Amino acid sequence: MGRRILLTARWVIGHAAGAHVIHEQGVVVIENGAVLHVGPSFDGEVAERIDYGQAVISPGFVDLDALADLDTTILGYDNGPAWKKGRVWPESYVARGPYEMYGPEELAFQKRHAFAHLIRNGITTALPISSLFYREWAETVAEFDAAAEAAADLGLRVYLGPAYRSGGQVTDDQGRITARYDEARGLAGLEEAAAFAARIEGRAGGLIRAMFAPDRIETCTPALLQRTAALAAELGAPVRQHCCQSPTELRLVQEQHGTSPIVWLDRLGVLGPRWLLPHGTQATEADFDHLAASGAALVHCPLVSARHGSVLRSFARCRDRGIVTGLGTDTFPADMILNMQVGMMMARMVDGTEAVRSEHLFDAATLGGARALGRTDLGRLAPGARADIAVIDLRHVLQTPDPVQTLMTSASGRDTRDVRIDGRRVMRDGVIPGVDALADAARAQAQFDGLVSKYPDRTAGHPPVQEIFRPSYERRDA
Repeated sequence: MGRRILLTARWVIGHAAGAHVIHEQGVVVIENGAVLHVGPSFDGEVAERIDYGQAVISPGFVDLDALADLDTTILGYDNGPAWKKGRVWPESYVARGPYEMYGPEELAFQKRHAFAHLIRNGITTALPISSLFYREWAETVAEFDAAAEAAADLGLRVYLGPAYRSGGQVTDDQGRITARYDEARGLAGLEEAAAFAARIEGRAGGLIRAMFAPDRIETCTPALLQRTAALAAELGAPVRQHCCQSPTELRLVQEQHGTSPIVWLDRLGVLGPRWLLPHGTQATEADFDHLAASGAALVHCPLVSARHGSVLRSFARCRDRGIVTGLGTDTFPADMILNMQVGMMMARMVDGTEAVRSEHLFDAATLGGARALGRTDLGRLAPGARADIAVIDLRHVLQTPDPVQTLMTSASGRDTRDVRIDGRRVMRDGVIPGVDALADAARAQAQFDGLVSKYPDRTAGHPPVQEIFRPSYERRDA
């Protein structure tokens, strides 16, 4: 018998017979990194008891599209169109030669900083995502070696793999966006990613697993995707690829392949279980039909989508079709509770109040993500599951008679108090060992400010920063 720890709180979200269940004044007992018992009481011996009082002991959240850099999407919140604001490379920037806008140490810091932020928000399993807009071409193995070290040190459960692509979007000065390809470079990036995947699979006692990350669907060629599918199948690793998220993407895929994105993936023979697809806001009915039949997963990212005026149509219908649906944050803050709240609001705006309930979004943030990864030991608190636990403090919120409804109406990620991953207490009372939150935030801000200063280089027409990002009100600086 290992060292047993008993956790108790007003609310415990356990799992039985394939669904979450709620215990009021319940207990969770963990041993050797796994859940030993969940229920109203426990009569066995324990080495330690922790009573959280007015709190929810919840399964940790599974984030299938977790931001792992400094979020540039927030720069587009009030500043568009994207091609005028440095979100698409202009021809002049491509001609002079794209360059890395962050150095290796900055990239390594960003991964660690982002991983700590995920833990603070109760996210215990993460598939990191970063933007390639400010990269020379794609992500590097070196930065993901650093990411693996950071994840192991912090204790975060991650699926890692550098993003690669066959090409990118380029705009002229009139906003005409086309695709430019270098397939050989993309295939070389894939082979590097595959070697990395084989090397890091199962590290840190199984906390670190491999994934494949071909970039947006409109930047990948058939050869790249088919080779990705073959390599991922050999390793049993998930593949995540952004698709069905913009009209430009739909136009480019239609022009190049004569169909819509998900239908094209299916025709290529790559679509199937453990192929994870954020965002789906531009998906057609045919796309959803192919998604449901294939067993591939939809990664719903409601907060970042809603910020830019798009919505999944619809969360309720995807659930009714039996589409595997998990959640991704894909923006700052990586607040999964806020993400669920926005997702529920938008779903009700689309299909009405009765179409979606609190537990449906909570399922997506836990069980849905675990199912997408083929992991029956994650996303739930049940005997034999890994002890990935988020304790969410309710002392400062207005509590309803139900803990999940309270999370959906009153709480935020900042209410996360303690986090355990594989039984290890990786955050205690909001503090992550070895992390200076204020110093890291200042360092991140300085790096972000440096990136913003470089935006004229990769913005069409190269206007000054003050013209790219229009202020909310008139500035009257001294």
